[in-house]
Amino acid sequence: MSSYPKNSTGSSPNWSVVKTIPDNICTTNFAEVGSGTCGFNSICTLKPDKRPECKCPPGYSLSDANEEYGNCQADFMQGCEADAQNSSLDLYKLVELQNTDWPTSDYERINPCSVNDCKAYCLQDCLCIVAVYNENGCWKKSLPLPYGRQDTQVTSISFLKVTKDEFAHKTPPTMPDKKGNQNSLIILISVLLGSSVFVNFLLVGILCMGSFFLYQKKISRNQRNKTIIQSSLRYFNYEEMEEATNGFKEELGRGSFGIVYKGVIDTDSQYQTEVAVKKLDRVVQDTDKEFRTEVSVIAQTHHRNLVKLLGYCDESQHRMLVYEYLSNGTLASFLFGDIKPSWNQRTQIAVGIARGLRYLHEECSPQIIHCDIKPQNILLDDYYEARISDFGLSKLLGTDQSFTNTNIRGTKGYVAPEWFKTVPVSVKVDVYSFGVLLLEIICCRRNVAMDVGEVERAILTDWACDCFLEGAVDALVNTDAEALSDKMKLERFVMVALWCIQEDISLRPTMKKVLLMLEGIIQVPAPPLTSYSCQI
Repeated sequence: MSSYPKNSTGSSPNWSVVKTIPDNICTTNFAEVGSGTCGFNSICTLKPDKRPECKCPPGYSLSDANEEYGNCQADFMQGCEADAQNSSLDLYKLVELQNTDWPTSDYERINPCSVNDCKAYCLQDCLCIVAVYNENGCWKKSLPLPYGRQDTQVTSISFLKVTKDEFAHKTPPTMPDKKGNQNSLIILISVLLGSSVFVNFLLVGILCMGSFFLYQKKISRNQRNKTIIQSSLRYFNYEEMEEATNGFKEELGRGSFGIVYKGVIDTDSQYQTEVAVKKLDRVVQDTDKEFRTEVSVIAQTHHRNLVKLLGYCDESQHRMLVYEYLSNGTLASFLFGDIKPSWNQRTQIAVGIARGLRYLHEECSPQIIHCDIKPQNILLDDYYEARISDFGLSKLLGTDQSFTNTNIRGTKGYVAPEWFKTVPVSVKVDVYSFGVLLLEIICCRRNVAMDVGEVERAILTDWACDCFLEGAVDALVNTDAEALSDKMKLERFVMVALWCIQEDISLRPTMKKVLLMLEGIIQVPAPPLTSYSCQI
């Protein structure tokens, strides 16, 4: 609440803050989960107008430079594995941060404890990222660090562990020994000169043929890599994919158009990276040119709510997409597991998915229709932020296109009605799928559930329409106290979902409007629910 003087003299008056709720947003814990006002590993400070300012601690920087309230990540390598490889080195120093605390991420408390002992304990513990000391003892904390705050109300001192300046940069990779190569060449020539003339010719012929085939293979690979224009994608042949996945041994999941396997690839920096390999098995009818064009466009997408595509394989009948691997798995396993996620977490995930779809539909050129939005294709990163994955079925729209003709794509229960009408489809098919997914996020149950006991509740979209028409949206979340205490947001999210699943394409909102409605920036009108529009 701010005030502006109605009658004033002298210099130009300014708005002045009278009251804010909460009084200090930096020191307020809104929920037990999430990052707080600022992102993970960030520090929140209060500006004079009582608005929050987020900054990364020393040695850390924003994961996304354009997101001032986003997560911070370390600019150096640390952890038990890294420490073990450098056990003889004194790698770390402690940066003292007065009146600073991350109150919810401790894993060990030591009491009684002196300030010097507290610092020593953290330096000796490979799990410890920061030690927080006050009159009640010493708390050791690990990543991620939520609810970071720096304020005069905070009586704690934080000691943040960062790499010393002399170890801040990685050791450059060892260059091959040219002298050793020269010695090997001398030995080879000596052997050749010491053999018979026939054997010499035979060996020289074999070497020439081998060099020729290797050269041709290299040229062929370079030409294939050039088919992905201006792309950072890496090309893999089938043999490399087979080796990376250990013979396609560990299966992560199955989709409508293929199977996803876990793998490990070597990177240019001599590190190994875990990946998810999507082996497509039902798109072989597409032309090579179309496949590479779509892969090229997808490779150029960069958004915090999209899984990053790292590479691809297009050899003979084998087509695979290589994505970054996210350890927290799919939204399906998160939503439909034994433990029900919190309402706050679920709403944040829904908003993240909406942001990713808005980017695909409105900020990419050309536009991308995902065509298979469902819980199995939403992955969760280390901070449980939603990342849209699996672009194996995506369709591109030209700059002058609003619709495209294609065969039916997607998963039963999430596909829009127009797929069955042999009419051109638009980005609105993703809006419909998102509406179904949003209801699943709200209710923590699958769209089709025959074990609920009541026939009228078996199809979630139908049941949600019934509940809204009867003014009983509370029934959708059952005994979820957190959701019931936030009834305005609950009703808003349900109405947005019902707008998305309208059978009339023209009634469905764009993902930009969906996002604005979810965030409460624009009002959500009551959706037109009839047997035609909502299929109840």
